[in-house]
Amino acid sequence: MIRPVILRSGTLRPTTLGLVALAVLLLVLPLVISNSFYLDLVIRIAINAIIVLGLNLLIGFAGQISFGHAGFLGIGAYASAVLPTHFGWPPVLALIAGAAAAAALAAVMAWPIFRLKGHYLAMATLGLGIILNLIFRNEASYTGGPDGMAVPAMELFGFELSRDRQWYWVIAALLLVSVWASLNIIDSPFGRALRALHGSEVAARVVGVDIARYKMAIFVMSATFASIMGSITAHYVGFVTPNIADFFHSVELVTMVVVGGMASVFGSLLGAVLLTILPQALATFEGWETVAFGAILILCMIFMPRGLLPTLAARLGSLRSAVARLRAGRSVGESDS
Repeated sequence: MIRPVILRSGTLRPTTLGLVALAVLLLVLPLVISNSFYLDLVIRIAINAIIVLGLNLLIGFAGQISFGHAGFLGIGAYASAVLPTHFGWPPVLALIAGAAAAAALAAVMAWPIFRLKGHYLAMATLGLGIILNLIFRNEASYTGGPDGMAVPAMELFGFELSRDRQWYWVIAALLLVSVWASLNIIDSPFGRALRALHGSEVAARVVGVDIARYKMAIFVMSATFASIMGSITAHYVGFVTPNIADFFHSVELVTMVVVGGMASVFGSLLGAVLLTILPQALATFEGWETVAFGAILILCMIFMPRGLLPTLAARLGSLRSAVARLRAGRSVGESDS
């Protein structure tokens, strides 16, 4: 669980305060958004944020790169499309089956993939994503091929989710639970083992961390996050194409992690907000969103390698320290006089 919420000064811990602020924001947004376009944009931001939270646990906290993560989104999305359409499965059961398939694939692939490091690891995960994308494109008899296929409506307890506002509350609840779960994971012994793994695998092994087991566990967890949200996205949109699992989508997700802030839960949310809105802002410049993503990633790695939110937090801390030193100097000068 998250540690006690009250500090000695009587103020809330920053993580708890952020969670409360997020809950309030999610409650207020539907009251101030009347346009269906903006509501749809907020829902897509929330979906991306949940995916990026899982990916940040893998990249930011465990230090393991993945350039094929959109493939797991595709597994969930196509499970929710193919199983109900061709085999008559209930949508919820299809979602669970997709998550189980993604977890099983991640567990099988984790052992050979995570024996690699650096750019070799990046190429291996990229290859996995490309293979999954090709399967979705070529198995046209089941997936509809490059044209995609329709996805049946999601039903929960006999109630069909069809309106945007219904989907908003479901996804908002999932986002809040995901942030809470991520904060708890980070504060747990499991999270501390991930940070040790990121810092130095040799040092982590010396203190008793089972490197292979933790790499597999976080990869499976992140893949399951992605698969579930792939299913949710497919049901929300009502249609799925292989583009959900293509290389650019994987790069987009990694960019959200890097720009928002690696090893930062709320940085993941910030990255999802900025880079989900960006394509909408560049909609009139067809094709330029790819250039913009690349430029943002390059600039971020050069000037803000820790990401936007951690960098801003560090600079704010430095500013507060400077102000405190200035006040202390003035008080000493006044006492001497």
